[in-house]
Amino acid sequence: MTGAKRTSAANLFFALCAGILFGLGLAVSQMVNPAKVIGFLDVAGNWDPTLAAVMAGALAVAMPAFRWVLKRPHPLFGASFSLPRRTDLDARLVIGAALFGIGWGVAGFCPGPAIAALTTLAWPVVMFVVAMLAGAIASDWFTNRR
Repeated sequence: MTGAKRTSAANLFFALCAGILFGLGLAVSQMVNPAKVIGFLDVAGNWDPTLAAVMAGALAVAMPAFRWVLKRPHPLFGASFSLPRRTDLDARLVIGAALFGIGWGVAGFCPGPAIAALTTLAWPVVMFVVAMLAGAIASDWFTNRR
């Protein structure tokens, strides 16, 4: 096996491991449960603050780890880090964020937990993921049409 193929296989293996760990974390924290998410978003009604603790725990781990990792010259399985270069806010970003928030509040899913919830094969989850993919494809088509 050549070095490039070995690195590619290692990248895929560790990406799979990271995805499985992420999905398990979403399932254990109940982020894949739309009722739990909607309860968290319902700040004016019967608010469920438990997901705030999940988010705080994730930030407590991720923030120092992010700073530590970026001190490295490159990722373990990559030539360079892929970091955003733009720092400005434009209308597309604000509109996209608003649509994301509305969709999250209405459906109780965002992309990561929805993909993790696909393991249940529940019809509403499948419909959400199909609609999400259709929206992503349509957005890409309209954006690249210019």
